[in-house]
Amino acid sequence: MSDIIRLLPESLANQIAAGEVVQRPASAVKELLENSVDAGATSIQLIVKEAGKQLIRVIDNGAGMSETDARMSFERHATSKLRTPDDLFRIQTKGFRGEALASIAAVAQVELKTKRKESELGTFICIEGSEIKKQEPCVTPQGSTVSVKNLFFNVPARRNFLKSNPVEMRHIIDEFQRVALAHPGIAFSLHQNDLPVYQLEEGKLSSRIIGLFNKNYREQLVPVDESTDQIKIHGYIGKPEFSKKTRGEQFFFINNRYIKNNYLNHALTSAFEGLLSADTHPFYVLFIDMDPSKIDINVHPTKTEVKFEDERMIYGVVKSAIRQALGAHNIAPSLDFNYDVNFEAITRSKLNFDEISQAKRPMPAGSSSFSSPLSKNNAKNWERLYEDANLEAQYSFEDVKKEGAAGAEPIVKTFASDATPEEPTQEIQAATLEAEINPPFQLHKKYICKQVKSGLLIINQEHAHERILFERFTHHLEKGQAASQQFLFPQQLNLNPSDYQLVMEMEEEMKALGFVFSIFGQNTLVINGMPAELSGSNEKEVLEGLIEQFKVYKSELTINRKENLARSMAKRTGLKNGKMLSNEEMVSLIDQLFACTQPNYTPGGQATMYILGLDRLASFFNE
Repeated sequence: MSDIIRLLPESLANQIAAGEVVQRPASAVKELLENSVDAGATSIQLIVKEAGKQLIRVIDNGAGMSETDARMSFERHATSKLRTPDDLFRIQTKGFRGEALASIAAVAQVELKTKRKESELGTFICIEGSEIKKQEPCVTPQGSTVSVKNLFFNVPARRNFLKSNPVEMRHIIDEFQRVALAHPGIAFSLHQNDLPVYQLEEGKLSSRIIGLFNKNYREQLVPVDESTDQIKIHGYIGKPEFSKKTRGEQFFFINNRYIKNNYLNHALTSAFEGLLSADTHPFYVLFIDMDPSKIDINVHPTKTEVKFEDERMIYGVVKSAIRQALGAHNIAPSLDFNYDVNFEAITRSKLNFDEISQAKRPMPAGSSSFSSPLSKNNAKNWERLYEDANLEAQYSFEDVKKEGAAGAEPIVKTFASDATPEEPTQEIQAATLEAEINPPFQLHKKYICKQVKSGLLIINQEHAHERILFERFTHHLEKGQAASQQFLFPQQLNLNPSDYQLVMEMEEEMKALGFVFSIFGQNTLVINGMPAELSGSNEKEVLEGLIEQFKVYKSELTINRKENLARSMAKRTGLKNGKMLSNEEMVSLIDQLFACTQPNYTPGGQATMYILGLDRLASFFNE
């Protein structure tokens, strides 16, 4: 029997390696940008066309390469960053495996122009599918220019699985932001289809954050700076009131290398304990500098995962540094051990007494400072408490008989739900909608209560309106048309590049909902109209909230784009608890809820209503 094990051809081995290293255009962008940083460049330009599918070009003014090095750079496991095995445990550079260029050249058409400072001429190399087509001298400035054309041209299955241009562009922007944040001392620029997206000058980290995200970030940045014998932590965190429901703007860097680490993220969020609202995440850009021999970055091909020698120590230092930064800027209480606690308690007690004294109303002469439980003011409060009960007591026995007759034939509806497959039958009486005989009332500006034959119907007004809007917006998306309210004066909305690409991705669906907007310059939209249901709302707040909620659902749920958009619209634009409703508004809300196909639950599975039965009420009184 002949031998069957053989070495793979170099081109096939490169294509296999490319499957791990180059997953999409953003992967190639990351590798090329990091190579430019390792080359010592002070200015790096990124040019992409068709979201990187047609062209990715990185231009830098780094050290450049000789003719031999340029040819060797496309060989597998050829690198200038490791010499001995010990170097693997002292890595300070971005790359070290020597696989990036070889993997990219295996699945794309690559052109390289490079020149060292001391050389008169540079080197031009053209490669297609790992095969060198041309190599010759050329005239080029110092540094390197790498052009990646027609990515996955020889792997059609991989190319067909690429997402739409806006989706791929958002991934490219994410990688660009990470590299640019890690190196504020380097000037970066990004152009998409010959249009500028970013123009970032070298400067401080705070300036880089503002340049990448928004000028509004200036007022929310809190500096962090903590040093120990083994670790140094510095960077910025966002104030709690600016936290968002998405995790996108959270960056950890180890020795200027972007990493993903849930353990460190938990340390940071626990430091914010008691300061963040539910399901929100703070903004942060934090750098950890430590001995590279204490960490292992050779864990994953993307090099975003690391292993620490002492994770608990780093966890404690990160948590302590964040708490100290929050306390130093009066965001969280801080301890001052030089302060006399006893004296402070006396001062606080006196202050509270003065505040209470000033808040007291003038009292009639001869009256006591202590009010009787049966004073006039308290009596009025008790009357207010029972106003709603008095309204029910005004109806005569004949009215109750009429309601019973009107509700003699119950309307039986069974509502299925994905959250509760075995949904019990709900008996909703026709008298529920008979507002003139038995009007609904509002409880704590949160619940709508309505007497029905079987007991008391309680509706959560926020959940009910969310269900109503969800079905309405879903209908608009299916029909592809909705009424719009045109503006007399159009409004401009500036977005960060990532959010702008997200809007372009769902432009068709948003217009089906009734949004009318046009592109106006760089990452700017002109809003000309809004859905008719939202007339009177702040158009900028609605759009920004919609984008934010869409990203939340996209990260948490596996649903299609239309359902996500309908859910996000309903969540962000629906009626909120705490709003006082008129009798007509409550009746209309009940009518619209029972006209829904699934009135029992919100799109997220939360209950919209509950019937408190007469038997249940009687059990409270042991009847």
